[in-house]
Amino acid sequence: MTTLTVSGRVAQVLSSYVSDVFGVMGNGNVYFLDAAEKQGLRFTPVRHEGAAIAAADAYYRASGRLAAGTTTYGPGYTNALTALAEAVQAQIPVVLVTGDAPTSGARPQDVDQTAIAAGLGAATFTVTRDAAGAITQQAVEYALTKRTAVVLAIPYDLAALEAGDEELPAPHAPKVTDDADGGLGQAARLLSGARRPLILAGRGAHLAGAGPELRELADRIGALTAGTALALNLLPGEGYLGVAGGFGTDTAAGLMGEADVVLVAGASLSPFTMRFGHLLGPDSTVIQVDTALQPTHPRVDLFVSADAKMAAARLLQLLDGETAADAWRAEARKRLAEGPAHHLGSDETPDGRLDPRSLARALDAVLPERRTVVQDGGHFIGWAPMYWNIPRPQDLVMVGTAFQSIGLGLASAVGAARAVEDGRTLVLASGDGGFLMGLSDLESLIGAASSAVVVIYNDAAYGAEIHQYGSQGLTEKPMLIPEVDFSGIARALGAESAIIRSLADLAALKDWIDAGAQGTFVADCRITSSVRAPWLSEWMKASHAAKAAVAG
Repeated sequence: MTTLTVSGRVAQVLSSYVSDVFGVMGNGNVYFLDAAEKQGLRFTPVRHEGAAIAAADAYYRASGRLAAGTTTYGPGYTNALTALAEAVQAQIPVVLVTGDAPTSGARPQDVDQTAIAAGLGAATFTVTRDAAGAITQQAVEYALTKRTAVVLAIPYDLAALEAGDEELPAPHAPKVTDDADGGLGQAARLLSGARRPLILAGRGAHLAGAGPELRELADRIGALTAGTALALNLLPGEGYLGVAGGFGTDTAAGLMGEADVVLVAGASLSPFTMRFGHLLGPDSTVIQVDTALQPTHPRVDLFVSADAKMAAARLLQLLDGETAADAWRAEARKRLAEGPAHHLGSDETPDGRLDPRSLARALDAVLPERRTVVQDGGHFIGWAPMYWNIPRPQDLVMVGTAFQSIGLGLASAVGAARAVEDGRTLVLASGDGGFLMGLSDLESLIGAASSAVVVIYNDAAYGAEIHQYGSQGLTEKPMLIPEVDFSGIARALGAESAIIRSLADLAALKDWIDAGAQGTFVADCRITSSVRAPWLSEWMKASHAAKAAVAG
């Protein structure tokens, strides 16, 4: 029997669940990384510890497969906290393997990592010499079952010691709750009697693989369909309205507001999805099916705790023989054809820079059709879901939205690039502010991606702040960024690049794509700050209304 160290046992058990590890080597995880290589795990180095978890998080979002991030203890660990908080808030299963204080007690440089993780909502599993494998298995299955991030800590003095012998139980699949014979009967009756039904799917429905069942259910009852931004194109076909919320069209939102019965499958109904309370009509009946234990929004009238796929299949059985009237879909087709779509953008702007809407439309025509899009947080975040073809839900990786952060885009692109294995091109959309925050991992992306396009919406500012606070008369000096030549930086690191000042300049990107789209191309797009995104206008209006209500 081969003797394993504690780190070796951790890597051995992890190899049953993951194939990829992202991180930065330090003396707190050097033995683990050595053992991971011996176990055949693929290690992708990143240049900032914050990228370790962000990359593993995006790997899961793009592939549905678990990955691990790793850092050393202390400063390496604390550098990873923003990405760890994002994964917790977004309910992404991911494992952070990190060093920790020795079992003999904390050293002067140690911090209470377990307490810090708890403050973010992440559980810590600290391995022991005799149960390193069992604790690793417990941590991974907790992450998968709870859909959350966990910390797997290896005390510094145990990392290279021989591990004890263990008999590990076989891994078991996560369980889901199923109230299929409870509230679903009432849901079926409500849907059967609906004249204007709507099915709104979220990321939970996508993760459950519920798309085919929900699509069949929609066709059975003649429902219109929509998705949150994280379930974009999960339910395409007859009656599909696109994305719900601030990235959707006003015409589609108007139709959603007229639905009399709404089945919400695997969506939490965030303020952005609900257009800050204005998406659904006041008289609509809202049914929510979710693996949560209770409703996630006060608008929910009937809640069923169930897996979305199982629930949809059961509803199909309960509605067997039902036939749909086509009047609701026919009306939707007519109004969608006649109603206004997204603004096409302008050829001229006050400062002579590119209109981001025109740019987004032009990019959609140039970028490869087989694409997986990663988005950092920022003012520009709506342009891709509004103007680009996103083939599948897993082809839109939106990071930072759960924790309201920016700067995780480049790191996330590294993980998504490793997850894309079918010839797709990885496309990162980022603002200049967030890009500068994560700049060290441009080199990581260039090293990891076989085909990647980086689109930088460069307005030489923190755009969201310009619109929110500069418009109120606050000083804009802290909101401005000196215009950076990202194209020059990219070339220095080994990427192809171009500065895009006009739509004609996209010819350089097109030539690169036509030549095979191999490697990384950085498009430094100089956009105007004079165009405010619709979602931000909506948010600002809701925020001002809430402040007025408090003041009144």
